[in-house]
Amino acid sequence: MSVLPGKGQSEDQAAAVSFGAMSEIAAADFRHVLGHLPTGVTVLTAHGADGPTGMAANSVTSVSLDPPLILVCPAKSSSTWPEIGATGAFCVNIMAEHHADLSRTFAMKDTDRFAGVSWHHRPTGPALDEAVAWIECRVRDEHDAGDHTIVVADVVAIEATEGAAPLLFFRGGFGAFRDPSV
Repeated sequence: MSVLPGKGQSEDQAAAVSFGAMSEIAAADFRHVLGHLPTGVTVLTAHGADGPTGMAANSVTSVSLDPPLILVCPAKSSSTWPEIGATGAFCVNIMAEHHADLSRTFAMKDTDRFAGVSWHHRPTGPALDEAVAWIECRVRDEHDAGDHTIVVADVVAIEATEGAAPLLFFRGGFGAFRDPSV
């Protein structure tokens, strides 16, 4: 296999990077490098058997416009995804810049994540008040992917607020994006 050098790499350095070496990447190094990719912060919610349930998620992306599809990637170690997945539907709450603490709460285990949280009813799951947007989904498929599950979902309803800044996750911390046109 021929490998072209990247910017600042010699041909010898480029040759050392091959697809065979990919399995030798340490998890900590992988997390560190991918941490340089800013991601939106979301909370997935559903109407669970015992009341509202939810979890923080930043592995969320659009897949298709026609039909409208998204994917989410919950960890297989998640104790919340099985409850959400069992409902067959969920609401993606795109968090606003002031929701860092709330997002941390939804990432915690063994806590009442909805205590003191304002939300309103949507058919697929609770919609957290003051979120930037809500994407209501029905689970279409689930696929095994290493230590995560890729969940492909049909989008059945959408709504967004105008003028709100989203919460972002970057290099292990929270931040915000300001629309330069505003």
